[in-house]
Amino acid sequence: MPASTRTRRLRLRIALATLAALASTALVAPLPSAAAEADADVAGRLTGTLADGATWIADVPDQWNGTLVLFSHGFGPLVAQNAPSAAVRTELLAQGYALAGSSYDPNGSMWALNSAERDQFATLDAVTAKIGTPRRTLAVGNSMGGLVNAQLARDGGGRIDGALGQCGLVAGGTDLDNYQLDAEYTLARLLLPDDQVKLVRFDSAADAAATAKKLTDAVTAAQATAQGRARIALAAAFLNLPAWAPGQEQPAPTDWAGQQEQQYAWFAQGILSFVEGGRFAIEQSVGGNNSWNKGVDYARLLAGSVHAPQVRALYRAAGLDLRADLNALTAGADITADPAAVRTAQRTSSAGQGLEVPLLDIHTTADNLVPVEQENRFAARVRASGDGALLRQAFVQRQGHCTFTTAETVAALHALEHRVDTGHWGDVATPAALQRSATALGLDGAAYVAYRPAPLTVGRDHPAHTDRP
Repeated sequence: MPASTRTRRLRLRIALATLAALASTALVAPLPSAAAEADADVAGRLTGTLADGATWIADVPDQWNGTLVLFSHGFGPLVAQNAPSAAVRTELLAQGYALAGSSYDPNGSMWALNSAERDQFATLDAVTAKIGTPRRTLAVGNSMGGLVNAQLARDGGGRIDGALGQCGLVAGGTDLDNYQLDAEYTLARLLLPDDQVKLVRFDSAADAAATAKKLTDAVTAAQATAQGRARIALAAAFLNLPAWAPGQEQPAPTDWAGQQEQQYAWFAQGILSFVEGGRFAIEQSVGGNNSWNKGVDYARLLAGSVHAPQVRALYRAAGLDLRADLNALTAGADITADPAAVRTAQRTSSAGQGLEVPLLDIHTTADNLVPVEQENRFAARVRASGDGALLRQAFVQRQGHCTFTTAETVAALHALEHRVDTGHWGDVATPAALQRSATALGLDGAAYVAYRPAPLTVGRDHPAHTDRP
């Protein structure tokens, strides 16, 4: 197929996918159905307000099975939710589960890690005071709430019995900001070499949005040339961006151009607005910039990326000197962190220091906002803590962030219950068992697959300096 025809078709797919993304709420905001139902007259609905102003909701079915599910919602407006979707809520209530969740403290940043764990435990206390002590309590969380969920699994022994994470930001806030900074810096340095692009320490949400627009416009212009596409691919590698976008077939392992086009599709859908908006919220929450690139060796960083062969091939095809670009990135990297912000992020916005209860994490294989490689980073930390036996991870072959079916979610919850009840995982959390369980529900299908995520591309070997804790 001629390149021009393929590009036109790609742009049409991008436009359609962008419309779908705007209609969907899976990126950053609470589900409208969940937000709307927070104030609805729902049978069995309980509500309340915590000491810090956080609100909570709970639904209790007439035929309660004795299990309470405590749901931690993701990044976005601070609205109480008690399920990842309206469909999951309906199914779990029909199966007899009680559901609860809080908004987190509305007086803070949308990156609500300063209060989320505390508010979730307080919600648990408030709900059980009204309905009695559950037979078992299971924590569930997605996206940023997946990080909260991992913290509950770390600290909740005696309060919760097990945890299910979905598309969780389990590598934590500092790893997130660091690999995103590497990608932003690459775009600014290589695509806008004559501009001073503000990448950290945003003064306002408008400040962050201006950076997002400047970088997105630069990516859009660069996509028109082979040299620009190669440099976009380099930034995408540092961003851990999947090479499989919505509405498209997964490209072949060596279809380097096709992979880059699909990475570009994520940029065209506005991923940099999410990145910069999230950075502003995190900086508000932790009191400054908790990321750095001073001392990063960008050649070494790329060498550890699963996308390195693609980048090298595209640079060769474009006639560009990859080594020269990587050397320029390394030489110009001078962003340092605010030490107090790094310490605060470590205290409030990290997980993996250990587990007190069983945790099952599920993740899509092509997650654009919370890369599946975060699961690799998190698992290594849990193993290092000595609690690897409590962790299981499973993967769904699908594009997008938190795009699980109801069947996949419910099957994973049932697998967690088996572990809590028996004290052993057995084979219930294997891809085959989860796929059978999800399919048997007769709901909306499933795509569990055997999969091993690559290492997270992040400056794990950043040198010790005065900006590190």
